[in-house]
Amino acid sequence: MQLCGVCSEQVPKYRCPVCRTRYCSLGCYKNHRGESEALKGLLRNPHLRQLLASVDTAEDKAQAMKTAMQEPLFVEFADQCLKVVEPSEKEADEEDDGI
Repeated sequence: MQLCGVCSEQVPKYRCPVCRTRYCSLGCYKNHRGESEALKGLLRNPHLRQLLASVDTAEDKAQAMKTAMQEPLFVEFADQCLKVVEPSEKEADEEDDGI
């Protein structure tokens, strides 16, 4: 049985039209959309887009990632991506408590 991609508690009834993540309720949709909006905001930055393109086209991708991780903007982007993909236990607890 598959669980909601946002809260991981209930069976999902809906699917995000953009990323296809499955979610169970309006509350989960709003949480998911809010995370996506933060990520979209970061991706509007031309400097970040240039960094992402340079990593993508680099011959040595591992070295390019090490270099990119020295940029605070890239680190913020990576952190936001991780929050979307795998929320921390603290954030999940806060959402459960309604904080």
